[in-house]
Amino acid sequence: MKEIKAVVQPSRLPKIRGAFRHVKDFPGMTITKVEGCSRALPHERKSIREELTEFSPKVRIEIVAPDNMVEGILQVLVETSSTGQRGDGIVWVTEAQRMIRIAEQVTVVD
Repeated sequence: MKEIKAVVQPSRLPKIRGAFRHVKDFPGMTITKVEGCSRALPHERKSIREELTEFSPKVRIEIVAPDNMVEGILQVLVETSSTGQRGDGIVWVTEAQRMIRIAEQVTVVD
């Protein structure tokens, strides 16, 4: 089980969501609005004040998926997130020790 996280441009979210609709047994995702900045290139150095306050809107995507789905999910994320421009985002994968779907664990008592 892996946790896949990505920070991408908000404008790419509809394309990402549409692509995941075609992934068999896609486990779902959580979306959070965030702000971020990327590292400055040497010729783009700004004042420390600008570097600490200059952020742009991003979307953070979180997905917990079985190991056998990770490569396919990564491929979809990278292909649909890319505009070819600097600042398109970042994707990373970490180990998830355990996942429980809460709704499946609830017992209704009459």
